[in-house]
Amino acid sequence: MPAYGSPPAASSRGAGHGAVGGGPDGGGLPDVASLAAGLGTALHTAGLPVGPDRCERLARAVTVMNARSVADLHACALATMVSDPSQVGTFERVFAALFGTPPPFTNPAEAAESAFQRAEESGGPPADRTRSDPGGWSAGAQVTDTGAAASDGLDDEPSDDALAVRRVASAAERLRSRDFTQLSAAELRELVSLMRELTLAVPPRRTRRYRRARDGKRPDLRGTLRAARRSGGEAIRVARQAPRSRPRRLVVLCDISGSMESYARALLMLMYCLHGGQLRGGQTRPEVFSFATRLTRLTPALAAATPDTMLAKAAEAAPDWSGGTRIGAALKEFNDRYGARGLARNAVVLIISDGWETGEPALLGAQMARLSRIAHRIVWANPRTQSPRYSPEVGGMAAAWPYCDAVVSAHSLDALDDLLAALAAR
Repeated sequence: MPAYGSPPAASSRGAGHGAVGGGPDGGGLPDVASLAAGLGTALHTAGLPVGPDRCERLARAVTVMNARSVADLHACALATMVSDPSQVGTFERVFAALFGTPPPFTNPAEAAESAFQRAEESGGPPADRTRSDPGGWSAGAQVTDTGAAASDGLDDEPSDDALAVRRVASAAERLRSRDFTQLSAAELRELVSLMRELTLAVPPRRTRRYRRARDGKRPDLRGTLRAARRSGGEAIRVARQAPRSRPRRLVVLCDISGSMESYARALLMLMYCLHGGQLRGGQTRPEVFSFATRLTRLTPALAAATPDTMLAKAAEAAPDWSGGTRIGAALKEFNDRYGARGLARNAVVLIISDGWETGEPALLGAQMARLSRIAHRIVWANPRTQSPRYSPEVGGMAAAWPYCDAVVSAHSLDALDDLLAALAAR
């Protein structure tokens, strides 16, 4: 385990004082990548959700902040490796065990504030720092524990949990668990970069065509005869075939009524990211429709250059945006015009709605039964199901529930993992 300053055994004797690279006679600057990977491995073993992405962020933070002391390293690691106040205790124990010194800060807000304040005041490492400067590196890349000096003037800082979360947890981590209705327009735009990391993989379907395969069960007579021509007419090996498979089509029906507006915007952004190339195994682009009081095809709008342009085109194409909800009538129009004619045949159908039906629930039940006979799988994304007390007892959701193969909430970025898993289920 690489240590910042010296190996853990040596650090425990020196109370955190040591040299990176061995001081003036040492080997130069520390290996930041190995340091970040080692600390991340130790934190992951201790139970924290630390992965390669956080180790990369720690390495970047150490480089950008030009960390030159154990206190600087502690502040950078606390800001990049911890995403919840409940994880601070475990982090402090692991950090103290690795570097053999009590943590320079007990409040995560103080640690982050100290690192940011020193960076703003110094504007970067001064060129004339010498080894006499307690926190500086000169020719020998000397490192000392400057926690006491760095914490001067910060004792009056309020130890507020909300302040700690705001400064320690990254913006991405905070956005992942928040409900889509709680996000502003700017935060919704930030979700796009996170959604681009998601990958869609729907189950394949067997076609009537065959491909060459050594382990195939069907003999390929033509392939065998072609191969026999190379050996003087003797069929030395029997060629075989296996059925060819292709990814199923994904059809999305999104409720854009007033009660679903915030969720509709976020999930349309997800479809926009998936339409832009985050597909697996030759998966075709999803077909997207919106409905409130009428059905509108939004697939052409997904080809827009930016998410804002896509939402603007979708709102322009759908005049019933934020209107009422007639799920049964919209589903009947889809079945008549698109679904029964082949678009939904053997496809995975995703319906995004809270189930609030102003029409006849019996019509919705009949159209769901009709759709289930031609679709391979029906997944319903209902944000109301995030509540453990939710029960589909009345209204449109009660009529549609028996025909759904899976029901997920999809109310936040973390909940989208359940949605993608439901779409990929065999």
